[in-house]
Amino acid sequence: MTEALHSLVGKGLLVIPHLRVQNANAISSPLTHGFPSITAFLGLQWALERKLVEAGIDNLFFEKVGVVCHWHEEQVQDGFVKNFRLTRNPVDKDGSTAAIVEEGRIHLDISLVFQIGVDDTAPGNPFTLEQAERQALAWTIRELLSTMRIAGGSVIHHQPPPGQFITPWLIALDADAEKRAEQFRKLRRRLLPGFALVGRDDLLAQRLQQLQQQDAKASTLDAWLDLARFNWRSHEEPGADGKTKLVWSHDRPKDAGWLVPIPVGYSALSDVHAAGQVANARDTETPLRFVESVYSVGQWVSPHRMHSISDLLWWPDSQVERGLYRARSSYLPPAPEPDEPTVSGVPDASASASLNTAAAAAH
Repeated sequence: MTEALHSLVGKGLLVIPHLRVQNANAISSPLTHGFPSITAFLGLQWALERKLVEAGIDNLFFEKVGVVCHWHEEQVQDGFVKNFRLTRNPVDKDGSTAAIVEEGRIHLDISLVFQIGVDDTAPGNPFTLEQAERQALAWTIRELLSTMRIAGGSVIHHQPPPGQFITPWLIALDADAEKRAEQFRKLRRRLLPGFALVGRDDLLAQRLQQLQQQDAKASTLDAWLDLARFNWRSHEEPGADGKTKLVWSHDRPKDAGWLVPIPVGYSALSDVHAAGQVANARDTETPLRFVESVYSVGQWVSPHRMHSISDLLWWPDSQVERGLYRARSSYLPPAPEPDEPTVSGVPDASASASLNTAAAAAH
């Protein structure tokens, strides 16, 4: 199953550029805000696939999703301490003032990239259609997507400025790796200017190893919090005149770029309950499990710095036995310079799960 998911042979890409989303959820988890959780976009691709089935397009399978942000405007009051701009709700039925519920909202201009698989047994392979037919299908999907919610936000129609194109496209990935790389080079130019959110579990493992060299009791939570900020420290260095001088430096990883703490999924707090067993559940036909957020580190990377379409995409990894449901990124960072130290190993799901437990305890 995993090999078929990551294989690009016989797959295609659906690109929906420059969607304008209004009032999306800016609070991505109990501990983070500033951009919707990547799990919201994984949920979007599943909901879109079901929407297409209802519309009679049942031979497309949405396997992975990538998101590129071109513009954002979080609805906050600017200042040293940022406060969300809250809405005043209508009065209650008795005329009293309704309670204010804190909601984080954000306006977005994003492009979505979906990795698409096809059902070979179903008639009408979309990748074998003529260009005009494929274009019409892409527009149909975009129109369906415009009727849906994206991370709780509404898709609004807008007049694109000069030089900005909102035309979606559906392409078949070439079986030849070199030709496929050329396809991605053309794609990433169309996604500029913008930044794509990718996962950097490797930096979390590296920072944890560094902290444990100083303190054996350091946890994944310590490493996560450490990467979420710039840690400036002072030290003395000899000057040219023979006197010592005070120098300030930070421990941000070299060429780390724009790092952000992000939620990547959920970890189980309970066993799986049978459908209808839990009172007051919203869905009485689906098994239910209580969960909490799992955290990791993400990075905003410009598409022109990526070398493969896989670098852009996220995919779901559900491990029911371990109680872990998380999104994984296929991003491969550039190889380190020869003089840079390397850290072997990338944290598996247990690393994020331990961070999740520690964060919950601290919260």
